[in-house]
Amino acid sequence: MAKTKKQIIEDLKLIDIVVEILDARIPLSSKNPDVEQYSKNKKKIVVLNKSDLADENVTKQWVQYFEKREITAIPMQSNIAKGTEKLINEIKKQAQEISEKYKEKGRIRYTTKVMVVGIPNVGKSTFINSLTKRKTAKVENRPGVTQKKQWIKLGDNIELMDTPGMLWPKIGDENVGMHLAFTNNISKNAVDNEEIAYYLLKYLLENYPNNIIKRYDIDEVNPENIIETMEKIALKKGCIMAGKRIDTEKVSNMILNDFQTGKIGRISIEKP
Repeated sequence: MAKTKKQIIEDLKLIDIVVEILDARIPLSSKNPDVEQYSKNKKKIVVLNKSDLADENVTKQWVQYFEKREITAIPMQSNIAKGTEKLINEIKKQAQEISEKYKEKGRIRYTTKVMVVGIPNVGKSTFINSLTKRKTAKVENRPGVTQKKQWIKLGDNIELMDTPGMLWPKIGDENVGMHLAFTNNISKNAVDNEEIAYYLLKYLLENYPNNIIKRYDIDEVNPENIIETMEKIALKKGCIMAGKRIDTEKVSNMILNDFQTGKIGRISIEKP
């Protein structure tokens, strides 16, 4: 991560526009404060990726949140290229403004350089492939797949630089760490899935109880008793060990996977 950070800071000297890919379910927790600091003087576009997994009404609120800060935010579903055309148009619009400024200085032909940044597993490689309409970047559903930067041509006068996913050195806010774990942006080896699933279920029972009732076909739930609800889910879905004991590891992994794949419904963890 330290090596990636150093390289990105160096490369930013060449860059005109920064496109930051955020997870639409956790826009603040997936926003890298280092990128924020080192790209202050650059034009910025925010992509709210995986918007199909987020609460649609909340995503609209996030678009307004960024607009108030004079940043264009575009919801996207990179795996089916939804939102791609709008983003390309925005990049071209900003690139045109940059080219006009260079023309005034006597530089007739200028190639606008765009840097794509995002934390691990936020869908950056899928996003790159949807823009270029070919498999330029390697894609897997785990953090840390993109290992090095690469330049990709987007039209005659626009070049994209894809960069490896980068987390900041220390996650000081426990809630941020929890949100990143909910959405699989932190390696599974670094977290306790049973603890993460407990806090995710707690949030869902407080904010989206009907989604839980519908997904797991259970009766009324009590947001004050997380363990009881987890046991109901385990019994309903057969997450049972010998002696009729609850298999907490199995039910925890199931709840996390169901959330991450959208089976529980469209959920936003953070709201403006």
